Amino acid sequence: MMDWAIWFVLAGVAVGVELFTGTFYLLMIAVGLGAGWAFLRLAVTFDRLSSLIRGAEKEVLPVINKVGGSVDRVNAQLDKLDTATDSAVDAVVAVDEAVRSVSFAVKRPVQKLAGFSAGVSHGWASFRSRRSWRDAVDEGKVAAQRRERDLDEELKAHHHDV
Repeated sequence: MMDWAIWFVLAGVAVGVELFTGTFYLLMIAVGLGAGWAFLRLAVTFDRLSSLIRGAEKEVLPVINKVGGSVDRVNAQLDKLDTATDSAVDAVVAVDEAVRSVSFAVKRPVQKLAGFSAGVSHGWASFRSRRSWRDAVDEGKVAAQRRERDLDEELKAHHHDV
């Protein structure tokens, strides 16, 4: 027979005897047997709960420790990646500064060379058509200044487009 059935039968017998004899203490014994059975069941339940918690601790804590270790390793790798991306950004900034410096250093001589070329070309054409040295020089200077200004505007427009 099961534990709860034994307690139930004992409590029932005590209540039955109390009803026949009319004594109050037998009723209290029956109530005590019922309460004893309830407390026994509660103790068994708490024992099972305690066992479950101990088992969960044994199973879950190692998993939590492994997850914590994995998170630490991922964080370390992310720190390395952060350092690498910072280095890449620094390298790009350095290259950009170098390109800007070279562009600035080369821009003015290229403008002057383009202006000189345009001035010589227009001056030569003017000299051939008019046979006047003074007109050829003046027209060459105007063409050189116009070409330098046009090239500067082209470079600025291209710089803003990029």
